[in-house]
Amino acid sequence: MADKIQESSGIDFPFPFPPYSIQKDFMAKLYHVLEAGKIGIFESPTGTGKSLSLICGALTWLRDFEQKKQQEEARCLLAPGTQPLPEGQDLLPAAPSSCPAPPTALMPGGEPDWVTQFVQRKEERELAERVKEEQSRRRKREERLQQTRHSAQFKRAAQRQSREEEETKALLRLSRELLAEGSGAELLEPEEEELVLAEYTSDEERTAAIGVDEDEDEEDLEEEHVTKIYYCSRTHSQLAQFVQEVQKSPFGKDTRLVTLGSRQNLCVNEDVRSLGAVQLINDRCMEMQRSPHENKNRAEAEKPKRRRQEGRTACPFYNREQTQLLRDEILVAARDMEQLVALGREARACPYYGSRLAVPVAQLVVLPYPMLLHAATRQAAGIRLQGQVVIIDEAHNLIDTITDIHSTEVSGSQLCQAHSQLLQYMERYRKRLKAKNLMYIKQILYLLEQFVAVLGGNIKQNPNTQSLSQTGTELKTINDFLFQSQVDNINLFKVQRYFEKSKVSRKLCGFTERYGAILPPSREQSRLAGLQQFLQSLQPGVTETPAAAPPEEAEVEAMRAASPLMHIEGFLTALTTANQDGRVILSRQGSLSQSSLKFLLLNPAVQFAQVVKECRAMVIAGGTMQPVSDFREQLLAWAGTQSERVVEFSCGHVIPPDNILPLVLCSGPTGQQLEFTFQQRELPAMMEETGRILCNLCNVVPGGLVCFFPSYEYQRQVLAHWDKSGLLARLTVRKKLFQEPKRASQVEQVLSAYSKCIKRCGQAGGPVTGALLLSVVGGKMSEGINFSDDLGRCVVMVGMPYPNIRSPELQEKMAYLDQRLPRSPGQVPPGKALLENLCMKAVNQSIGRAIRHQRDFASIVLLDQRYTRPPVLAKLPAWIRDRVEVKATFGAAFAALRKVRPALSFPGSQRPARELAAHSLSLCLQFHREKAGPS
Repeated sequence: MADKIQESSGIDFPFPFPPYSIQKDFMAKLYHVLEAGKIGIFESPTGTGKSLSLICGALTWLRDFEQKKQQEEARCLLAPGTQPLPEGQDLLPAAPSSCPAPPTALMPGGEPDWVTQFVQRKEERELAERVKEEQSRRRKREERLQQTRHSAQFKRAAQRQSREEEETKALLRLSRELLAEGSGAELLEPEEEELVLAEYTSDEERTAAIGVDEDEDEEDLEEEHVTKIYYCSRTHSQLAQFVQEVQKSPFGKDTRLVTLGSRQNLCVNEDVRSLGAVQLINDRCMEMQRSPHENKNRAEAEKPKRRRQEGRTACPFYNREQTQLLRDEILVAARDMEQLVALGREARACPYYGSRLAVPVAQLVVLPYPMLLHAATRQAAGIRLQGQVVIIDEAHNLIDTITDIHSTEVSGSQLCQAHSQLLQYMERYRKRLKAKNLMYIKQILYLLEQFVAVLGGNIKQNPNTQSLSQTGTELKTINDFLFQSQVDNINLFKVQRYFEKSKVSRKLCGFTERYGAILPPSREQSRLAGLQQFLQSLQPGVTETPAAAPPEEAEVEAMRAASPLMHIEGFLTALTTANQDGRVILSRQGSLSQSSLKFLLLNPAVQFAQVVKECRAMVIAGGTMQPVSDFREQLLAWAGTQSERVVEFSCGHVIPPDNILPLVLCSGPTGQQLEFTFQQRELPAMMEETGRILCNLCNVVPGGLVCFFPSYEYQRQVLAHWDKSGLLARLTVRKKLFQEPKRASQVEQVLSAYSKCIKRCGQAGGPVTGALLLSVVGGKMSEGINFSDDLGRCVVMVGMPYPNIRSPELQEKMAYLDQRLPRSPGQVPPGKALLENLCMKAVNQSIGRAIRHQRDFASIVLLDQRYTRPPVLAKLPAWIRDRVEVKATFGAAFAALRKVRPALSFPGSQRPARELAAHSLSLCLQFHREKAGPS
């Protein structure tokens, strides 16, 4: 039975068990932020029940909001003078988000009172009529969902649909045979007809008589949007865990929850899923759902195309009736993405479109970052943020995430490959393409040629064998790049629009898929004879195969997944959506194939501003949000948010104060001062002192010890030096050594071996007491991995992991901040503050790996005297900062560590700790399997 926790404010928070005091504070503050329409930055360490606090706090507010709205509606209906409107009377378009008494219309001076009263009564009647309509819609929806909960209609419809599909396929095969016999014209095969571009009409030439809107059918299925909460996180595994928390909460059975994902994640049509690449799946799906009105208009306008239109296959999983039934089934129970796909397969209905249609009436929508933060994806998913609540979880890397989503890179190899494919395509279908298509294709070919030239290459030569005379990195504004490329005379906006409307990238993918491996012999295709050999030569690491050998399936898949022109389309889109806030990086790396053009977004607030502007309230949450100045200055302030609207909340940890010991160590066992600057960290004395410190720690720390280095290269140098000096052998006496792999596919294997070693050592006893894991800050072990319990009894941070100051991207970002952000007297420049903030974010993410639940305990050792500086200490999480002990000498630190172990141990902790560690490891392995695979 769920407990109801009543705060001093009088709010009842249903909770599945008695919450911690910090959870009560969290929910109360969250409720206030949502009610007041503010933007909250919430920090709650992992293990404090952040997800459950978000769920119960936010859904309690939504429950109260809906109740207040219904009470206001009832009051409006009871207001005097409200009579039903006569039939045919138009209603005002505004939807009633609240029902205050309608304001009296401002009438010109001197109007009689009866005129004013008449207008006021008319407004009251119209408002009451809208309220009645909304109540009627709500009542019908609830009746429909209630019927779905207790009805077998859904499964019967799925079985009927399966039978109808088999009959339809048979009829389609017969129809195609008859049409083929009756056609006298010598046309291309139907599959190849689909590769030819349709006649293109620009927006300026498009008339109002274009036909029926292709989105009309979908709009008929949609309902009016209700007030809801959008919850987003970084990975699908995190979203699945959140849905499971909702299911276990007191709101699990009564909340209309919808999980959104991409077509790649939700598609149940195996023929489409097998395409692999995200863009190919999207384009094929949209082609299969093409409006029948559009097909009809095209077929009538151009008779030779009729065969192509009739040959298009509709998706068997998408039809109106099944989609509506699936929508209702989705709304009656909370499901994660895997459960949604399973439901779609069982019902032979499309989960992608079914979940989209469920969004308007959903109360809680769960979705990954890109679907919320990317405007085009948000629009395609039917997400409307106006007046809604947005919760962004795991938001410590939010700024970087927005930057990455809107940045794109194309290599010299992709530019040459796209040029070759498009040229061959134009030659193959030159006689079939209209003049407008040929004009735009030639413009695209010219752009590709100039982009290769600006890198210093030649479009007509193999990029793998082209050596560039000039190497290095160059950074340009967008206008300077276009001028240097000599393409400033081309309207990129029109070219980008042509890409979008003509689907030329998808057509080219189909062309390459058809002819990339084996070209059927014909008179016109003699020009394509060298396409296969050239395309294969552009693939890095692909060697030339004998002419008689059949094409490998993997090679064809690689060509399909490469889609070079789609990358160029993304690059042009980026160039046309940013001006002074974007830069183009020209990276020349020896050969043309290794060189690249990269668009870099310097101001993520430009893309974030629309989200902030539209939503009613926003919560940005995470386990380690410090330092928050970046969120305030670079994201919210630049997005137009007033400082009064931003609220900060940071709670402590649930562990007892004695269960964590954060130490700042200023010197080593020999008295060597610890300051791992770039100039000093490679000194033999510094590397040897680091080894001595770890040797001593291995003697007193039980279980697992995790050590983070600033970079892979420095870790390699230190290991090589330890090997020569004999320190490496001393370390392995007490701990078995493990090293973070560079390949993501090997992370699971290393973590599993590390965990088994610790478990085995704890059971067997002996001189080896556990394991030592050497990791890298910002690597695969510093995020998403939970070193709970025996997996991480001590976390060591070697130095301060500042980012590479020589990076052109970082230098440009620093210069941009120095120009844009005001500098207060006595404060460091904004660019330098960015460096320190990036460093401390990485530190906080790494050291937060150890403590993961209430009964956990660990020590944290920061090896660098620079951590003693007040500005640096201030950027540590509060629950760590308040307990930090600074030790000037190693002896004092070692004594504290020797005392902490018995103080932290408690009877009966070993068995639960091991169970929790095993569960934690399984979650982090799932995270890295997902991270290593396609996103």
